[in-house]
Amino acid sequence: MDVLVCLKRVPIAGGTFLLTADSRDIETKHLGFGVSPHEENAVEAGVQLVEQMGGSLTLLTLGPTDAEEQLRAQLAIGASRAILLETDGQDWDPQATATALVEAINGEETKFDLIIFGAESADSAGYQIHIRVAHALNRPIITNVKAMTVGDGVVKCERVAGSERELYEAPLPAIVTVRDGLNIPRYPSVPGRIQARKKPIDIKKAEPRVPKLEKLQLTVAPSNSKGAEILGEGEAAVPALVEVLKKIGILA
Repeated sequence: MDVLVCLKRVPIAGGTFLLTADSRDIETKHLGFGVSPHEENAVEAGVQLVEQMGGSLTLLTLGPTDAEEQLRAQLAIGASRAILLETDGQDWDPQATATALVEAINGEETKFDLIIFGAESADSAGYQIHIRVAHALNRPIITNVKAMTVGDGVVKCERVAGSERELYEAPLPAIVTVRDGLNIPRYPSVPGRIQARKKPIDIKKAEPRVPKLEKLQLTVAPSNSKGAEILGEGEAAVPALVEVLKKIGILA
């Protein structure tokens, strides 16, 4: 069972994202980087499949040189090797990204039985690269997966639909996009981190492409949070607190 997991290096923000002065990018000066929670579940799913069925798990990302850090962290989980399509740090549009990923996949000697994506990236949340890759590779795709099993040449998946579950089945080779909650990603152990330093990362220069989409401006989504509200001081605040508890249904 040969599995490929596609990742994206994304900024980690504890609160609201801040934008650069021209409102065209996320200000990352004071942010750390990681991978999306969905993609952590994707790596864990790949590791579990290889543990159960044998084979290999490969990681693939398009990003700057610094993305090697995220690949090493996921290699420590149990992946076999990684591929970094190195860019100059600029964020590529979905069409260019998908094209680069497809070319890299087609250039591999390994013909992957299953390609796993996170359902969406934690920064732009474009929700389209995996669809483009599946179309270009002419493979079936199941999205928003919350449970998955593989066997007898097929992948069986469950998706949440309101209070119910949808069941899908696709022949391998196939592409699946997963959501957090699919599993509990393991934490990289110290031996795993040591081993990850020795695992191969194939670094390839990604050729710049003329963007077909033009980014005009980013806008931070408005927050519904009103922050803390001071109801009063001491005993004087009790009536206001009681009214709030009634309003939210805790008190009748």
